[in-house]
Amino acid sequence: MTEEEFEKHKAFAGKCKPSMLRRRVGHDYQGRRIYLITMTVEGRQPLLGQLVGEADAPDGSPTAPRVELSQLGEKVARFWQDISCHHPEVEVLATTIMPDHLHGILFVERLMEQHLGMVIKGFKVGCNKAYRELFPMLQHCCSKENSSKENSKDRTSGFLFARGYNDHILEGPGELDRWFCYLRDNPRRLAIKRAHPDFFRVRFGITIGSQTYAAIGNRFLLSYPQKLQVQCSRRLTEEEIQATVTARLQQARRGAVLISPAISKGEQAVMRAALDAHLPLIFLTPWGFNAFSKPGHQYFQACAEGRFLILAPWPHENRRIPLTRQMCLQLNEMAAEICRG
Repeated sequence: MTEEEFEKHKAFAGKCKPSMLRRRVGHDYQGRRIYLITMTVEGRQPLLGQLVGEADAPDGSPTAPRVELSQLGEKVARFWQDISCHHPEVEVLATTIMPDHLHGILFVERLMEQHLGMVIKGFKVGCNKAYRELFPMLQHCCSKENSSKENSKDRTSGFLFARGYNDHILEGPGELDRWFCYLRDNPRRLAIKRAHPDFFRVRFGITIGSQTYAAIGNRFLLSYPQKLQVQCSRRLTEEEIQATVTARLQQARRGAVLISPAISKGEQAVMRAALDAHLPLIFLTPWGFNAFSKPGHQYFQACAEGRFLILAPWPHENRRIPLTRQMCLQLNEMAAEICRG
């Protein structure tokens, strides 16, 4: 949909709801670009394989975390790799299949006649056919792939993947390497989450003082007797920032939990240094959580070790809204209130 079409229909769309499945307005999805695609199994059923291995086993060892694909998962993997056979303009750069979802990186090397959604649709058609063949009792529920049921609310049988898909469009340098790392580390992250489920479960409705938060991480950090707000002026010199880092790390090593939204350069330096030093932290984020949110790659191990808590005071939005001065002031006041609690 173009920007013009979007604005024309916007008035009739109703209230905007957060969605990880929404396409980017104004992007044609046909030209030369690289995409990270994510699809989930309908109902999040673990039909594609099972996780094996140990979360703390080193990479390359026989017990390192990995997903052993089911028969259906093997077919899905083959269909994904075959995308290039059906669409020569598209190269499959990477694939990771988890028990209940798929991540894949696609490179559209030249202009396609059809948009990316049609490529994904064709892949899903093959997966649905394999799903019904392996589970024949479902065949009578959905006899035709292109039946009107595809557009109905009843998706209780016959469809392997949930409706739609999530896409990220490659934007800047270094991002592709982070994507490859993300896909490669998926099994280990799942193993860690299963070993420490409470630290990775999103909790909603946590009231602290006058504010209600969603949280990911170790909520017991809130009960520490000494909590210290990290707030630094933007005018600090590099020498002053380094002195602040040193002072705050000393306090954290003596038992204080550092709390900050990490907005200014000095605050970011303190929180980064504390994270690297494996010290306990509470991070206030302006970006809300949904039920499937998880900590970023740089925070994952800290969450697993129980030394990190992320608090989100505002609802989840599909796109990141600009951080205003008023929002910064509110986040700093929240950090101060948590310290007083």
